[in-house]
Amino acid sequence: MQQPDQGTLVFPTRYSDTPKTNTDGSAIYLADVATIELAEEDYGSISRFNGHPAAGFAVNLSTGANAVDTAEAVRDVVGNLSSALPEGVAVEYPYDTSPFVEESIDQVYETLIEAIVLVFLVIFLFLQSWRATIIPTIAVPVVLLGTFGVLSAFGMSINTLSMFALVLAIGLLVDDAIVVVENVERVMEEEGLDAVAATEKSMGEISSALIGIVMVLSAVFLPMAFMDGSTGVIYKQFSVTIISAMVLSLFVALILTPAMCAQLLKPSHNKKPLLPLRWFNGGLDRLTGGYGSVVGRLSMRPFRMVVVLVLVGFGAYWVYDRLPSSFLPTEDQGVLMTMIELPQGSTVQQTANTIEQIEQYLLTEETEMVDGVFANVGYSFGGSGQNYGMMFIRLKDYEERPGLDAADLMMRANGKFFQSRLGSIFVLQPPAIPGLGTSSGFAMYLVDQSGAGQEALSDAADQLVAAGLADGRVTNLRGNDAATEPSLKLRIDQQKAEALGVSLSSVNTMLATVFSGTYVNDFPLGNNLREVIVQGGADWRMQPDDIDHWYVRNDSSEMVPLSAFISREWETITPKLSRYGGTRALELSGEAAAGISSGDAMEVMEQLTADLDGSYASAWTGLSYQERLSGDQEAILYTISALVVFLCLAALYESWAVPFAVMLSVPVGILGALVTTWYFGQSNDVYFKVGLLTTIGLAARNAILIVEFAESLRAEGKALLEATVTAARQRLRPILMTSLAFGFGIMPLVLASGAGANAQKTIGTGMLGGIIFSAVIGIVMVPVFYVAVIRTTEIFRKRVEKAQ
Repeated sequence: MQQPDQGTLVFPTRYSDTPKTNTDGSAIYLADVATIELAEEDYGSISRFNGHPAAGFAVNLSTGANAVDTAEAVRDVVGNLSSALPEGVAVEYPYDTSPFVEESIDQVYETLIEAIVLVFLVIFLFLQSWRATIIPTIAVPVVLLGTFGVLSAFGMSINTLSMFALVLAIGLLVDDAIVVVENVERVMEEEGLDAVAATEKSMGEISSALIGIVMVLSAVFLPMAFMDGSTGVIYKQFSVTIISAMVLSLFVALILTPAMCAQLLKPSHNKKPLLPLRWFNGGLDRLTGGYGSVVGRLSMRPFRMVVVLVLVGFGAYWVYDRLPSSFLPTEDQGVLMTMIELPQGSTVQQTANTIEQIEQYLLTEETEMVDGVFANVGYSFGGSGQNYGMMFIRLKDYEERPGLDAADLMMRANGKFFQSRLGSIFVLQPPAIPGLGTSSGFAMYLVDQSGAGQEALSDAADQLVAAGLADGRVTNLRGNDAATEPSLKLRIDQQKAEALGVSLSSVNTMLATVFSGTYVNDFPLGNNLREVIVQGGADWRMQPDDIDHWYVRNDSSEMVPLSAFISREWETITPKLSRYGGTRALELSGEAAAGISSGDAMEVMEQLTADLDGSYASAWTGLSYQERLSGDQEAILYTISALVVFLCLAALYESWAVPFAVMLSVPVGILGALVTTWYFGQSNDVYFKVGLLTTIGLAARNAILIVEFAESLRAEGKALLEATVTAARQRLRPILMTSLAFGFGIMPLVLASGAGANAQKTIGTGMLGGIIFSAVIGIVMVPVFYVAVIRTTEIFRKRVEKAQ
């Protein structure tokens, strides 16, 4: 763990007129916002926690540091300092995202253990032998250990993304071992061979299928490792983790698993299992017989299945077109933020009173959720000044508020205070990825393409905000509230100043010292050096007229009143000028309304922008830009993945026809993933894309198991139809085993709750639907497509031979 430099963790040595700390219920706050060093606030701001005066500090991450380790180190350092604090001074952490990260990882650990247990039970149900069950189970820790080594070699850490990938890998990495063990058991039972002979024959039958499965699943995830942007960082976590696990599982299946099969497996000698297992075996035998009959009948007229494929493709497109889009699911991180902006001219007291009313509501009416409130007067992400304020709302632990979500509190608070008579008040959630924006929701620039000017741009932004709020699909629109503000301009009569012997530089230095303060030197106080700051007294720098009472020294060392050559006037100015791509722009932020995805909200804002009078355009930034980038990469990602899979299969089978038969089964799995995601109200986000790619690989895996055996039987001289039906019957059990093992392995993701639950549900729901459709519908279509492709190939071959 990278330790912080304790010497840089110090307290402020100068304060505004209102002290930030005292010995009566005061607190010192550290906010883990991103080299441990003190980030002092503006000295003109006032901080408080639950109504008590407070001093706020921010702690930043050093380059290469780990967020959780850094937060723990900060707590240790501050804990050691706590004993030196005055009586009544406490230390609190109102904004700290590391508990959410820790809780999310713990949740994934639990999911990982649950997945391993469920996979073990599924394997035992089918194999009905502890000897056979223990062999695939041993593959799990072996492969996981190797995967951790690969992650370390790539400089990657154990985080929520890599842990999600490991949960997915649990259902995948046992597949190879399951296929080996199941086939060895089948050969032993059908041909009466001993374990060693059965293992040798089995590996000759399935080795190429194992290599094909791993090649396909690795090829699916390989293009993800080369994507750029924040999306590429997320994709890389999954790509490296899953490919590493799959390749290692192949080596285990080819080296360790056969050796264990030869040593541990024993012939059953027709021993009868327990009654419930006999029922299960009878049902499986009937299912296998019925499945073979259906495949045989459909394969006699295989080209009818093309109609079904067209319907599947149309259905997948129809659902995909209606699936809402987003970048990442919004998570309950245990923290909310509130940005406050009162009308121009509001005093510090008015802002403090507004904050006090919000505090009162949160600490009295929302006690079931709120644990503490840190407030700051004079600063927010929207700007700084006496009419600005910001609050961090720390929520109770997840166990203390079961069923209560941060989004619900945000909606209630916004319903009570948003655009109230108090001013503009927005309660927001932190961004899904720290550093990309200041809050959740969308962020955009309204770009003035025609050069209409700042005033026209501001008016257009007001119209856009009003139209967006009236539409109802977006909320919390903000960003144009402080487009202009009053400013006191001092006009210096240079001729008079020069006649009085006063230079402009001396006037500037004088004004800066009076209003901002000037560092003079240091003085010792105990073991520390404290700065000496010269500044005008507060009572003499509060009103515009106070300038008339100040003097400046001229070149003759005489004191000249500023009023002798300075006049004052108020004017409206634009405090901040923004540009996007060199063009004048204005930044706006907002959130999607309840039940609306961020992608739909962004489309609403684009449409409303297009409806504005004048030539205005929308441009996205932060998480919104990453969401658009993710959508632009989507088609390329799917296309490259499918192409790489096809080429890998073509190289493996030395044929163009066989890979084509395998790929025709993929749309069924895609349809299943899309339907379940749409039905359960999930979005097309980054996690869904990962799940969809996994579904493509799983659908192709099932097809490979059937096609590989059919090709082997045809090589032995069997007819096409007989070889296909026989291969389908023989491969049904391992397909069901691997599909159920994967399905139950990801079930904890689908049923997740607590920290990180939305991400787990998003990534698990689509894959569960995809594997169900592939295991129920896809295995019926695969052999039929295989027959259709082979017959079509033979017809073309005969025509070519006749033409020659």
